[in-house]
Amino acid sequence: MKKSFLWGFILTIFVVLPSFAQFTEPVQFKTSIKNISDAEMQIVFSASIDKGWHVYSTDLPSGGPIKATFNIEEQKGIELVGDLTPQSKPIEAFDRTFDMKLKYHENEVTFTQNFKITEPQYLIKGYLEYGACNDETCLPPSEVPFNFTGEGKVASTAPVVKKTETPTPPVVNEETAPTLEANTDYWQPVIQELQQFGNEQDPTDRSWIYIFFAGFLGGLIALFTPCVWPIIPMTVSFFLKRANDKRKGIRDAFIYGISIIVIYVTLGIVITLLFGGNALNALSTNAIFNLFLFALLVVFAASFFGGFEIMLPSKWNNAVDSKAEQTSGLLSIFLMAFTLTLVSFSCTGPIIGFLLAGVSTTGNMLAPIIGMLGFAIALALPFTLFAMFPSWLKTMPKSGGWMNVIKVVLGFIELAFALKFLSVADLAYGWHILDRETFLALWIVIFGLMGIYLLGKLKFPHDDDTDHVSIPRFFMALITLAFTIYMIPGLWGAPLKAISAFAPPMNTQDFNLNSQVVHAKFDDFEAGMKYAKENGKPVMIDFTGFGCVNCRKMEAAVWTDPTVYRIINDDYVLISLYVDYKKPLPQPIKVTENGKERTLRTIGDKWSHLQMTKFGALTQPFYVLLDNEGKPLNKAYSYDEDINKYIEFLQTGLQNYQK
Repeated sequence: MKKSFLWGFILTIFVVLPSFAQFTEPVQFKTSIKNISDAEMQIVFSASIDKGWHVYSTDLPSGGPIKATFNIEEQKGIELVGDLTPQSKPIEAFDRTFDMKLKYHENEVTFTQNFKITEPQYLIKGYLEYGACNDETCLPPSEVPFNFTGEGKVASTAPVVKKTETPTPPVVNEETAPTLEANTDYWQPVIQELQQFGNEQDPTDRSWIYIFFAGFLGGLIALFTPCVWPIIPMTVSFFLKRANDKRKGIRDAFIYGISIIVIYVTLGIVITLLFGGNALNALSTNAIFNLFLFALLVVFAASFFGGFEIMLPSKWNNAVDSKAEQTSGLLSIFLMAFTLTLVSFSCTGPIIGFLLAGVSTTGNMLAPIIGMLGFAIALALPFTLFAMFPSWLKTMPKSGGWMNVIKVVLGFIELAFALKFLSVADLAYGWHILDRETFLALWIVIFGLMGIYLLGKLKFPHDDDTDHVSIPRFFMALITLAFTIYMIPGLWGAPLKAISAFAPPMNTQDFNLNSQVVHAKFDDFEAGMKYAKENGKPVMIDFTGFGCVNCRKMEAAVWTDPTVYRIINDDYVLISLYVDYKKPLPQPIKVTENGKERTLRTIGDKWSHLQMTKFGALTQPFYVLLDNEGKPLNKAYSYDEDINKYIEFLQTGLQNYQK
């Protein structure tokens, strides 16, 4: 993880780790029915909501989260009156995730749906669907089922309703029907048995240090852009000249640096409060969300290439600058730092956006705050250091065309990583427009052009007309072109461990000369378990995802080891289950999850439900070894690139199976 992360950020910044969810019951619904009159009834859904959680209301714009809806599966002798209605006024706030105002309820809420009786005997069956989130996680779309029958007085004003037969559901072949009851023993929970072996490692806590350094490196890169670097000597000189003594000048510069940190950390706090740790992760395989990030990074790249500048309204800069001149003391210094933030936005904005796009999908609630803290410290550090040691100002490289080179290089890198978001949507929805060789071909072209640019053979609008290449620029070109050549064998199946976190999985590659690649024997749980039992082999379940970065890294760094490859391929039946596969099931499946009824509509829903209910986990990658009765053979294994530890995990499972 360390190598891939630091390599990815040397090319700029990009962090995506899988989320780890815990099971909660934050929303409890009770359903009842009451008479409004002899011929009119009301279904009442009363919810108790835990502190910190909220349930979305009924009136939401399209393209937003799951709103509360009333759904009928079967009805007879009734007619709905009006729509599902909340009985309390919802809270209305702007949500940056969906870029819209959303309405939701906290603490408690009651929804009601009225209907009138049109026949002496009535039947109404269906479910209330709702969405709920807190600052850390979101529940999957949840359902509250209801089924009411009874007798009542026919409404005198009811129109004559032609009696219709309830349509007969289509006949489904029992062998292929997506039922969860066909092999009930296989689906039995084994959470306690897994815990007896010991808990698997949780990699999420280790992400904090990497997120901080991702932000810190982003801040260092921002320092060398044309919007920030020229300001450093002017600002430091200003503090030293306006102070009566050097000590006061150093103090003012130090306060200036602290102000920069406060401003950017506040931005991280705002992002956290708006999104929460897992809210964006819940959208990490959503097509619209990933296509939006893809388009956003392409726009940032075009800006760095010199196509246009992303700038905040000039009146904001003028207003803050004017206010800074009219004030004194600490407030004046803080406003000067705020002015720097606004003036430098055209350079720092794309870097910050890139950083937040990566860290906000880690599932770590504090990720945006930690990332912004690292970014701000790097950005503020030179103002304090140069104030303490003003003689260093004479050694600073002068502003020039080299700063535009940095911007253009960042543009190439943002363009390359934009393809990662497009790839996630492509994989989850099975579009097959960006398979592994296509992705690699585009990266080879992008970084090849970047190397040619660094050699001065490609020009952009703001580049200087120089006829020579500096030594640092030459070595950057050397590294970039070497990286480009490194990727070329990947077109024929080379694992490319350095970029395995970003490239699509190997099974999407059409032409592959690499025979040492682990391929799952099954992508269906029941079929794989049946095959393993018939052939007397243990099972390895691989809970994975198309958007799972650490899954790709494990496959490239661990599964390619000859010993690991041999054990998985020869001794186990490997079943890979993609929890974010958006392909619809042949027909929805109703299940009980945490005491509530839920409908599984996609293949990914089904495997996610299996992982939750049988193994008590949601993180990916998640590896578990089973015997032919569906019982665990060892503790579960999450992300860890230690090959020896992984081999021990596999061999222990084999030994326990043989016993």
